[in-house]
Amino acid sequence: MTATESGHQEWVILVDQKDQAIGLCEKLEAHQRNLLHRAFSVFIFQKDEHNEPKLLLQQRSLEKYHSAGLWTNTCCSHPRKDETVIKAGERRLYEELGIATELWDIGWFHYNAYFENGLSENEIDHVLIGNVTPTIQIKANPNEVHDYRWVSMTELKEELLKSPSQFTPWFAKALDVVLSHIPEISGKVL
Repeated sequence: MTATESGHQEWVILVDQKDQAIGLCEKLEAHQRNLLHRAFSVFIFQKDEHNEPKLLLQQRSLEKYHSAGLWTNTCCSHPRKDETVIKAGERRLYEELGIATELWDIGWFHYNAYFENGLSENEIDHVLIGNVTPTIQIKANPNEVHDYRWVSMTELKEELLKSPSQFTPWFAKALDVVLSHIPEISGKVL
């Protein structure tokens, strides 16, 4: 059984293949039974001194129940009952990294990954983007984040080709959604 910091059980929103809510399930049970549920992946950008976009990557805590120590997008999680994906993303971004900024939902994808410990992720994953200034102060929650860093798209593509096993199984698919939407989001982030 998992619990939030406040001691309450965590629940995920079960969905069908079209992302329509069909019920709730305790988080660990959903991951044990490979039940399809709603999730989100946040990508936070900033422009460097050369006006090039950089992405904030997170290395997951070494204590995570799966994908521990792997690099991934800025943060990710699951919305709560009666919580929009955007509000959930903004809440989780602040809980994990101390960042408060507006997010945009640019689409979603489905993935199903299995882990050595018997758990799985079967998710409709909404991709959320936002931006911050270079002066942002990050306050990483050590229970969630082992490390973090800013990376250019060129560096990131090279790393993904060279060492894909150093990244979470959903990261490349979520990044594809971001990269496919760059023209329409250029005014917001890039």
